[in-house]
Amino acid sequence: MPPTASRPGRLTVLLVFVLGVFVARLPATVEALQEIVRDGDHGTELTRRAFLAPIAEAERTIAERYVDEPDRRAMRDGALRGMLEALDDPYTEFVPAADRAAFEKDLTGRFVGIGAEVIVEGGWLTIVTPLEDSPALRAGLRPGDRVVEIEGQSTLGQTVDHSVARLMGEPGVPVRLTIERSAAAGTERQNVTIVRDRIVVRAIKGFRRAPGGGWDWFIDPARRVAYVRLTQFTPTAASELVRVLHEIGAATPAGAPGALGGLVLDLRNNPGGVLDGALAVADLFLGAGEIATVRGRGSDRETFRARDAGTLPAFPMVVLVNGQSASASEIVAGALQDHARAVVLGTRTFGKGLVQRVQDLASAGGSAGPAQLKFTAQRYYLPSGRLIHRTDEAVQWGVDPSPGFYVPMTEQEQLDRLLERRRLDVMGETGPAPAGGPAGTDGAALSPDHPAAQLETLSDKQLRMAARAMERRLDTGAWEPVGAEADPALQRERVSADELAALELTRERMLRELGRLEDRLRALEAVVAGDAVDRTPYDLWPDQTDLVGGTLRVLDREGRPVATLTITGHGLERWLIDAGVRPVGRDDVAPAPAPAPAPAPATLRDAEAPPKEVPAPPR
Repeated sequence: MPPTASRPGRLTVLLVFVLGVFVARLPATVEALQEIVRDGDHGTELTRRAFLAPIAEAERTIAERYVDEPDRRAMRDGALRGMLEALDDPYTEFVPAADRAAFEKDLTGRFVGIGAEVIVEGGWLTIVTPLEDSPALRAGLRPGDRVVEIEGQSTLGQTVDHSVARLMGEPGVPVRLTIERSAAAGTERQNVTIVRDRIVVRAIKGFRRAPGGGWDWFIDPARRVAYVRLTQFTPTAASELVRVLHEIGAATPAGAPGALGGLVLDLRNNPGGVLDGALAVADLFLGAGEIATVRGRGSDRETFRARDAGTLPAFPMVVLVNGQSASASEIVAGALQDHARAVVLGTRTFGKGLVQRVQDLASAGGSAGPAQLKFTAQRYYLPSGRLIHRTDEAVQWGVDPSPGFYVPMTEQEQLDRLLERRRLDVMGETGPAPAGGPAGTDGAALSPDHPAAQLETLSDKQLRMAARAMERRLDTGAWEPVGAEADPALQRERVSADELAALELTRERMLRELGRLEDRLRALEAVVAGDAVDRTPYDLWPDQTDLVGGTLRVLDREGRPVATLTITGHGLERWLIDAGVRPVGRDDVAPAPAPAPAPAPATLRDAEAPPKEVPAPPR
């Protein structure tokens, strides 16, 4: 048979094969086109095609008929953000490809740069401290150095983020800085070239810097009580913690030489991080039992349990928490508390019981790689079965301190603690040098630079109470309450009352700000109406007056005493001006220039690293 005679047969076979492939894929194709998407507002159901059709139609209309040429990439990113905003979930976000590096830096603590903590001080970028094993440290940068230029461009008036972006770059690429440094003869200026390198920010820190740039881990060397601060659950946090704990004797059996006597684990202001890191940290201290359970609509329930391998000896342990301890921090604190492995001291935690996942969006990528979608996928539950997530209607959330270990701090005390902590973290700093100190276990007076002596001089009341509780536990064998309330019921009432007071204070501040806006509106309305009003603010007393520790007396209109208040902060004048008071005989007082707004508390940013001590929205 000639070759051409076989063509119809071959064609038939080919058509049958193609038809078979089409028929085989038809169910999946139809399913993809008809996949159901539920409309939560109206209870109706939409196919995915119907869901996407109006978006595509709107994009096509704008692209073809909008008055100017639109930025279609910006339109796409805006559509994605709008879709996520409809979820009303602050933890779900779209990360464009251009922002991916900064996002991963915040999440993992890894980046490429010079490795230094910086702030803006006096308008200039200023080094707080170089990081350990960093190019900045090797180049000789010191705390207090002013970075006046980066690659010949001034840093005056620039934000921290802007300057940090210029310090970051590719590994092996140098960056030229101009440094001003205080010296005996005045200010010295020098040029320093630093080769950028890959930096991994260490999440584990100690009580204070030791000579040579390391950490002093012990707050009570005689009893071998250590202090370890975990600033964020980065991917390397658990391995860092294991190394430090072994270094200070945590793995040594109790009673053996060099064994750890007790541990204060500080999770305050720790916003969370990777779930695996929290599970690994909790597993170090728990030999068995549940750590946490996660549940989600798109995944099966999963329970994480402690493993016996690698569990450390059961030394006494205090976990410090506060209102900025969130997510992974709450998993660790809650698991150790539920299993009675540690005492939790401080205040109620933030209340974030959600687990986020990160997924690449290759279709929305760019030269920096694919964009990313961070979305809430699961809720987690403590071993007790309790969901700790805070909602608007919740009356209890987070992890509360153990009964008898609720130790609240005022705003001023918290600010003082953060400023002291910043100083103690600086290489070369060893803390305050008090005139005297408490006695040691042998009754002899401690030297001023002894950790226990320095601890008593700090404003960190929670850490002092933790050290005191640990001392009593090691001396008596029992945990004795050191907090505001020892009775569990009374403590719960006190926690709720303090939370209520904080919310009322927030509301009062918002109302006061609204009142100031109303005053401005009335003033402008009066000017427009031709009735100009002199609203020049007055000084209530000279700006240099120090009132902290003084007394404020309030009298009624008849001159009878109503209240006597102790002044604990520096913002009294600012508050009184907003509160609707004026000096007696105001009309006879010459107006003073408008007082400058009080400076915001100095914020410590880890240049090229996630913020540590500054409260931030948890991830």
